Amino acid sequence: MNPKELIPVGIGAFVLLVLLYKAVVITKQKEAFLVERLGKFNSIRRAGFSLIIPFIDRIAYKQDLRINELTVDIETITKDKVSVHISVAVQYYIKDSPESIKNSAYELSNFRQQIRSYVFDEIRAEVPKKELDQVFENKEDIEKAVKTGLSDAIEQYGFIIQNALVVDIDPDPSVKDAMNRINAATRDKIAAEEEGEAAKIRKIKAAEAEAESKRLQGQGIADQRNAIIMGFEESISAFGKNTDIDQKEIMNFVILTQYYDTLREMSRDNPNVIFMPHSPEGNKFTTEMMAAELAAEQLKKSNETARGEE
Repeated sequence: MNPKELIPVGIGAFVLLVLLYKAVVITKQKEAFLVERLGKFNSIRRAGFSLIIPFIDRIAYKQDLRINELTVDIETITKDKVSVHISVAVQYYIKDSPESIKNSAYELSNFRQQIRSYVFDEIRAEVPKKELDQVFENKEDIEKAVKTGLSDAIEQYGFIIQNALVVDIDPDPSVKDAMNRINAATRDKIAAEEEGEAAKIRKIKAAEAEAESKRLQGQGIADQRNAIIMGFEESISAFGKNTDIDQKEIMNFVILTQYYDTLREMSRDNPNVIFMPHSPEGNKFTTEMMAAELAAEQLKKSNETARGEE
């Protein structure tokens, strides 16, 4: 074939390829293409392969049918005159129906900006009704108000509002510092109260332990004295049965023995020097004890004589 004859064939093939390229439409999953014919809405192409008329039809809009999120930042003021920054995340999607897809493309010129306007309006109507603490405590009320207001205004255009989440509430830095100081002071007060209560409990327990210790100590001393008295009784009874010694003499002997035992205990492991009156010939303590016993015996006899004369 003559090379000159190949030129028209090549041009025809190129034109055919261009027309084919322009005619083929491949739509991804969860997307919808809006096709216009000579400037007028013609059809909606779903996921998959389709054809359009080149240069007559055109893809005017590509609508994403997935859930999208738009973050809106707002500065407003609370009921107690505190400036606060609020960040709201609006989650939305286009209802999967031909009418909704068409309305979402043709009814709103700038959907994202219009959502921001609606959120601004709802937040600035709701937050000034609440004090700062209530804004933090009842943010669900704000979310509900924003979602309800947006749904009523937007759903007629094919958009569904899934959630309107208050993701951040940030007061003025000076207010935040004041709140932190109040919180710290409250916690310090609670800590002081708890420490005071703990100290009180420790003192009470220490006093109870000391009282119990003294009670047991007194009981021990009493038991010790009872044991000593019982030992004296047994010793005196044993001496009286086995000898002809008078009980007074036995008592004096026991007291003298205790006296020497006491001296021995005082000198054991004691580095200090203790001076006590004592003589080899006798002991003044024993003499005084014997004199006291004699006086007591004489007083007893005098009382018995007086009762006999009466």
